[in-house]
Amino acid sequence: MKTGKLPENIFKRSVLKELNYKRKEIISGAGIGNDCAILSSENENIVTGMVYMVEKADRIGMLAVHRAVNQIAASGAEPVAVTGMVLLTEETSEETLKIIIHQIEQTCKEIGIQAAGINVSVNSGTKVPETGYIMLVMTGIGKMKRRCLPVDQKTGEDFARPEQDVLLTKWVGLEGTYRIAREKENELVKRFSAEYIEEAKRFDRYLSILPEAATAMESSVGAMHHVSEGGIFGALWEMAERSGVGLEIELKRIPIRQETVEICNYYDINPYVLLSSGCLLMTADKGHELVENLHKKGISAAVIGRTTDSNERLIINEEEKRFLTPAQQDEYFKLV
Repeated sequence: MKTGKLPENIFKRSVLKELNYKRKEIISGAGIGNDCAILSSENENIVTGMVYMVEKADRIGMLAVHRAVNQIAASGAEPVAVTGMVLLTEETSEETLKIIIHQIEQTCKEIGIQAAGINVSVNSGTKVPETGYIMLVMTGIGKMKRRCLPVDQKTGEDFARPEQDVLLTKWVGLEGTYRIAREKENELVKRFSAEYIEEAKRFDRYLSILPEAATAMESSVGAMHHVSEGGIFGALWEMAERSGVGLEIELKRIPIRQETVEICNYYDINPYVLLSSGCLLMTADKGHELVENLHKKGISAAVIGRTTDSNERLIINEEEKRFLTPAQQDEYFKLV
C-alpha cells in the first residue's frame, strides 16, 4: 500500500464492512469523510477524533494537536482536550522527547485546551524514515450541545443538501507548503529569496480552524469538513460522498497563496491534492452571508461553487470540466 490515506475502496471493503456492531450511544461513527465519533449523553454529546503522524521532532507536536483539534471543531463541537501516544526509537534522546511535549503543551495553551494524557513508548520495532522523525498518535476530545449538532441525530448524515453554496476558508495547501518549506529550505533558497521561503515557513500561524468553525456554527452552516490529507480535491469528494450530493466547483475561485503555487510548480506537484490543514470546507444556504460574517472576524473565505442533486462532482476551469475522484495519495508524500 502507498504511504498516506488508505484508498477509499480498500477502506470500504476491509474496514467499514467489518464494523457492524452498534450501540445506541454512538450517533455518528466510522464512515467516508467522517473523521470523528459522536457519543450521545443527556445534555451534551462527546466528540472524539484521532490522527496519526510521522514527522520531525521539531514540529510534530504542534501539527498533531492542530490536526486533532481541527477535526473536533469541524464536527461543530468545542475542543476541550487531547490525549496522545508518542512512539520513540531506542535512539531518541530525552531532550527530543522534551521538545515534543513542550510543543504539545504550548499549542494546547495557545488554543485553550488541555493535554489530558500523554503516553510514551520506546520500542526497538518502531520504524521511521530517517533519524529525527517521530511517530505520534493524537486524539482530540470535544463537547457539543445537542441543539448545535451539525448532523442528523438519527442517521449521522451531514446537512449538506443540493443547491447550497460551497465555501472555503483561508487558502489550500497551507500545511503542505509549510512542511515543504521547512523540509526543503536548502533547495528552495537556490530558486527563491530567503524572505519568500521564510514567509512560507510561517504558514503554521494559519493552521487552526477554531475561529472559523465557531463563526460558522453561529451562522446556520450546513456541512463542515476539515481539509487535510488529500487536499481540497480529497475533502470535496469526501464531503459530497458522505452527503450524497453532486458538486460544481470553480477552480479559479479556490483561494491559494502565491507561495504555494510557486513551490508546487517548482516540484511539479498538484497544490489541490496537498496537505491543507487550516482550511475549513463548508456548505450553506446563504454562503455569501457566511463569507461576510467570516470577513468581519478577520477570516479570509470565499464561495467556490455549489452542491447539486446529480451524481456528478465537477471541477470547472473556464470551458474545461473534470470529474473528481476518491481521495488520492497526498502530493506531500511523493516529495518528502
